[in-house]
Amino acid sequence: MPPKADAKNKDVKVLKGQEAEDLVLEYVRRMNRPYGAVDVSANLKGAVPKTAVQKILLALAEKGELVQKLYGKTSFFVANQANIQVIPTEELAALENEYKTIDENNKLLAGQVKTLTSAIKKTDAQLQPFRSGAPVISAEDLEKVDADWTKWRTEWIRRKKIFNDFWQLATDALTPAEAVNLAEDLGIEHDTNEHVAVEQGPLGSSHKNLKRKR
Repeated sequence: MPPKADAKNKDVKVLKGQEAEDLVLEYVRRMNRPYGAVDVSANLKGAVPKTAVQKILLALAEKGELVQKLYGKTSFFVANQANIQVIPTEELAALENEYKTIDENNKLLAGQVKTLTSAIKKTDAQLQPFRSGAPVISAEDLEKVDADWTKWRTEWIRRKKIFNDFWQLATDALTPAEAVNLAEDLGIEHDTNEHVAVEQGPLGSSHKNLKRKR
């Protein structure tokens, strides 16, 4: 079934004479398969009317450019294979090698596109909070937060050292079990796993590195 003409094709320029003949011949040669006048006219989007296509096909068949074949009462036309240029074996091999090279490059580029697409999605996800309209923390505010963290962490370390020294003196004569009981009686809370994780994590490490640089 020939494709239905699109309404948008009503503005297609209608060709006549030699232009119409050249277009029909070029199309049939390029497709290199049997076509009827209706199919050719439809596939050319109406650039050559159906009645004109039929006359052109018959004329081209008389010139030997096309071969006419009858199937029942319907005529089909195909490019005369004797007029089609035969590609030499060497040139065909070169084209096949070129195709393989292009195909490999396409696969490589497809992999790069996939990687870049993933990177874009990751970056876009990181930028999403800034697009939500939430206020952006200024460099001054970040510096103040970092200074406060350093100040109070230093104070925490100092007080922890004082407590450990005092606790060592207070429990020196006690057994470990007695020391634990005393701590429970006094309501003393030692560092939890969460405290240890923070101290050993990036925040604690960055502070230690900062102290070394100073």
